[in-house]
Amino acid sequence: MTTISGRLSTRMQAVLPSPTIAMSQTANLLRAEGRSIIDLSSGEPDFDTPENICRAAKAAIDNGKTRYTNVDGTTDLKKAIVVKFLRENGLSYRLDQISVGTGGKQVLCNALLATLNDDDEVIIPAPYWVSYPDMVRLAGGVPVLVPCPAEDRFLITANALRDAITPRTKWLILNSPSNPTGAGYSAARLKALADVLLEHPHVMVMTDDMYEHLRFDGWEFATIAAVEPKLMDRVLTVNGVSKAYAMTGWRIGYAGGPVDIIRAMATLQSQSTSNPSAISQAAAVAALDGPQDFLVDRGAVFEQRRDLCLERIRAIDGLDCVTPNGAFYLFPSCEGLIGRTRPDGKRITTDTDVVMYLLEEAGVATVPGSAFGLAPFFRLSFATSTENLEQACDRMATACAKLT
Repeated sequence: MTTISGRLSTRMQAVLPSPTIAMSQTANLLRAEGRSIIDLSSGEPDFDTPENICRAAKAAIDNGKTRYTNVDGTTDLKKAIVVKFLRENGLSYRLDQISVGTGGKQVLCNALLATLNDDDEVIIPAPYWVSYPDMVRLAGGVPVLVPCPAEDRFLITANALRDAITPRTKWLILNSPSNPTGAGYSAARLKALADVLLEHPHVMVMTDDMYEHLRFDGWEFATIAAVEPKLMDRVLTVNGVSKAYAMTGWRIGYAGGPVDIIRAMATLQSQSTSNPSAISQAAAVAALDGPQDFLVDRGAVFEQRRDLCLERIRAIDGLDCVTPNGAFYLFPSCEGLIGRTRPDGKRITTDTDVVMYLLEEAGVATVPGSAFGLAPFFRLSFATSTENLEQACDRMATACAKLT
């Protein structure tokens, strides 16, 4: 196929396809060819959306609530979000400080497009969710990637943050619990970061709290605007219903933040996608206002799966793993496999080699840590059945034992 030179914008040269989506698509292709593939590459709960939420969506359809809504969210949904932030996070927002988008990804992207000028810097602790750097580049900014090693539990320290800040810094992005590591920032760690930020009033904070309700071992979630109220007018607190409420396909994310940024995000959205689905918004109201007790039960299932995978992964020679505080990912180190040789004679030199070997030899799809900015690791999702996880761990153990 031929292409016309210059047809695509130069900004597309800086934007890459999502590695997690690419790996999931590769797994699907192999499955279509008849291979037995266990896909641990995607971050999607395997639970169904709760029935009360589905009923609310059906009622919205039956009641004709299928027309355009306010561009950045219905009043009912914004009220539910305001109540949620106050009830669960101790954050007080007005309706004009709330933005609703088609998933958390759009909310984050809107904020960056609305605020970044060319060459503005955004500090991103690594490992990071794969989309953060490309969103920044798409908006004309410069991602400043700060390595956060396993010894620091993959969390940025106050000293590392201080060293990364320059006069060009516009944002710090925090994700807790994290995709891909499941690491979470305690209130004390956030306070240490906040103390640094108070020294630099030009730096804003974008905190991605999408996995807030998925936490283990009694770990207490905290968010920076609540930990340090002096930062309130510099923080965009982003969340959504996708992960906790098993509503990934409903595509509803939201944020609370300064009025000028929220207003700019609405203007941008009005000229791109306009309002999120009216039906999904009605469902999200039911999610936020409805019963929350099921979150504890589902969290317990995820914790059991985490413990199973941790024990099995750590028993494999060449692998090790830090215990995550939340989310539904493990981020094992595969450093012990680097330099070994596959049965076909190929030498493993990178974490990508490890991931491809696990896919080809074991039929287990994961994602290399290099895609998240830190090697040699790989990410696996335990948001699938215990049976799948046990079989995947068996396959990985067998495959790794064949390396010499």
